[in-house]
Amino acid sequence: MRTEPDVTSEVRDRLRRVFFWHSDRTDESWYADMTSWWRSPTLLRSLGPALASLFRDGQPTVVLGVESSGCLLGPLVAVDLGIGFVEVRKRREQVVDSDAWRERRSPPDYSNRHRTLAFRKRLVGPADRVLVVDDWITTGGQVSGVRSLVHDAEATWLGAAVVVDALMSNETRRLLGVRSLLHIRDL
Repeated sequence: MRTEPDVTSEVRDRLRRVFFWHSDRTDESWYADMTSWWRSPTLLRSLGPALASLFRDGQPTVVLGVESSGCLLGPLVAVDLGIGFVEVRKRREQVVDSDAWRERRSPPDYSNRHRTLAFRKRLVGPADRVLVVDDWITTGGQVSGVRSLVHDAEATWLGAAVVVDALMSNETRRLLGVRSLLHIRDL
């Protein structure tokens, strides 16, 4: 039987193998293409356990994921940990007045936008130990906004499990409790 670190190392290798950067020949901008990660059923199946292994010791009671990639990866982690998942929406729409939401405006994200982030109040409370899951962290703006929501709910913040850490600030990494499968320099 393989140990969890062996499996996580294998996942890291597969993530690197199928990842690539895109660019047009007409400009100097590049962007990350992670779509191959979702296309491979074996890699997709292993992402949940690999990300969960980063915080298994924290004994989370709920996983939060910001739409859209956080809503893809978060349930995979939650299922592996045997706990529930809560979607954090951007620009949420309140359907009825009795639909109570917890909202926060985030610091600037990777595109220098401030997002309104929200989840239903009844889904996260003081007894919860919260883990946030996402594919990529660049500025920490969205994760910081979610952290504020978690504190508003009087829940315990465990940190953020991400596939790629592209943070420039060690202080932000420590403050948000970021743990990752890869660092951007690995790509």
